[in-house]
Amino acid sequence: MSEPTQSSGWSFENEAHDAAFAVAYLHRVCFTRDVLDTANPALRNVLQADGGRLARVLVFVDDGVACAWPDLKDGIIAYARSHADQMTLVDAPIQITGGEACKNDWQVFERVARAITGAAICRRSYVVVIGGGAVLDAVGFAAATAHRGVRLVRLPTTTLAQADSGVGVKNGINAFGRKNLLGTFSPPWAVINDEAFPSTLSERDWRCGLAEAVKVALLKSESFFEQIVAARPRLRNRDEAAMRPLVRRSALLHMRHIADGGDPFELNEARPLDFGHWSAHKLEQMTGFRLKHGEAVAIGIALDCVYSAMTGLLEWSDVKRICDCLTGLGFELVHAALQESETLLAGLEEFREHLGGGLTITLLNAIGKPLEVHEIDHAVMIEAASRLRRSARVIF
Repeated sequence: MSEPTQSSGWSFENEAHDAAFAVAYLHRVCFTRDVLDTANPALRNVLQADGGRLARVLVFVDDGVACAWPDLKDGIIAYARSHADQMTLVDAPIQITGGEACKNDWQVFERVARAITGAAICRRSYVVVIGGGAVLDAVGFAAATAHRGVRLVRLPTTTLAQADSGVGVKNGINAFGRKNLLGTFSPPWAVINDEAFPSTLSERDWRCGLAEAVKVALLKSESFFEQIVAARPRLRNRDEAAMRPLVRRSALLHMRHIADGGDPFELNEARPLDFGHWSAHKLEQMTGFRLKHGEAVAIGIALDCVYSAMTGLLEWSDVKRICDCLTGLGFELVHAALQESETLLAGLEEFREHLGGGLTITLLNAIGKPLEVHEIDHAVMIEAASRLRRSARVIF
């Protein structure tokens, strides 16, 4: 039979139907101390026993955290036994590689996914992950893809994860030389920040969370920025009493941006909370991740502030305040990788792809007043990097 044509009396009609819908999420962020103390109900309270059934829990632990807290695994088991009316461990806590290495190794993702499958974790069961931001990302990606999403409870252990990434709705791993190329948007079931965990961090890791606190302050609150500036001597001397309110406020500002910012899954091209990150992610790659994320973010913030001033958006006096704050916290804003300008600028293209096709970079008009731009003058950015490289302390 021949194909029908309009001349034979047949006609073709096209129909298109749209149906918009929304899914409601509840973003839980809890603050506590000694979360695995059997008398502490914080973890128990977020493990919902559906239909009277015990909450089935599989726990993953960052190996660096397990080393720093040798009684941690026993504490997890003791906590589950003490709350056996609410929860049950389906297996002994599983230790996995920490740091950026876990995001660069596909076998880590596969190991986590196999463990989830082997323990018969279902969509109403729980994966609990205890560790730094990289481990939260890698385990979170596996949890988000198993059964198209199982409940994830994050216990961030670093200042950076507690202040920033651990309270976000993203997870992922690195692939094909790209930072966070594979991942999902998947809000955790709950986040529990235990203020005791950062006490065992190295000096570098303890400091890294401050870069993200400075970042969100520059975007959201000049008064918060001034609070950080005033606390610099105490923070540099590792005063935990000074750090705790900064981590908490940073976490809450991030959470409120996700909940109230209108674009939690970044469907638009703007990613204001990634201020300073286009270059930070590239600097991490360029240094083989010898630069830690917070250290790279500090450089990225300084670079974009210098560029903002060079293009007439930001006063040089504000650039000096910001760079003085970062160096006063102990960050080095000069790095040899800034010399590799062409490689560094490739980070803009990678950022554009990550955004969805168009380039949107957040810069500053003033402290607490972000501005989105859609073009970057490469020559000016190269000069900004050069000025920063020559000496962050005398560029003004």
